[in-house]
Amino acid sequence: MPFHEFQVVGRHVPTEREAHPKLFRMRLFAKTSVHAKSRFWYFLSKIQKMKKATGEILNVTEIFEEKPLQVKNFGIFIRYNSRSGTHNIYKEYRDTTRVGAVAQMYDEMASRHSAREKTIHIIEIKEIKAAQARRANTKQFHDSAIRFPLTHRVPRKLPQFKSTFKASKPKTF
Repeated sequence: MPFHEFQVVGRHVPTEREAHPKLFRMRLFAKTSVHAKSRFWYFLSKIQKMKKATGEILNVTEIFEEKPLQVKNFGIFIRYNSRSGTHNIYKEYRDTTRVGAVAQMYDEMASRHSAREKTIHIIEIKEIKAAQARRANTKQFHDSAIRFPLTHRVPRKLPQFKSTFKASKPKTF
């Protein structure tokens, strides 16, 4: 996967005036831990009056999915900047991991909305139950009797019985 989920913990550098500064923890999606640290300082400077020069990062850990083989529904609240302004969006995705759902979201935002990765801010991502799903595209897979038939299957002949030149039309079933 191109993205990973990181937990970054940082704080203001301790001073004489404030010996035990407040800790800040964020869960971020980034390609590497270096990108995660950069995004941490970007978002923290928006929330708190703090910058990288006056702060320190205490811990960066990668977060892994508890059940990466089970399909889940994810609801993602995002804010992004387009050519015309700033927009808030709620989107739903089905995937086995949070990271996979976020990767789908970045791909969709790039294709449908021409939004760059840097302009997209993930506000919240949560796992939702089937009854909580709002979008029809997500709901269509909640049928327990759903089937995916394999159509237009063409049987392949073994290489030793296959002729080099064939003048008849192929037969499909």
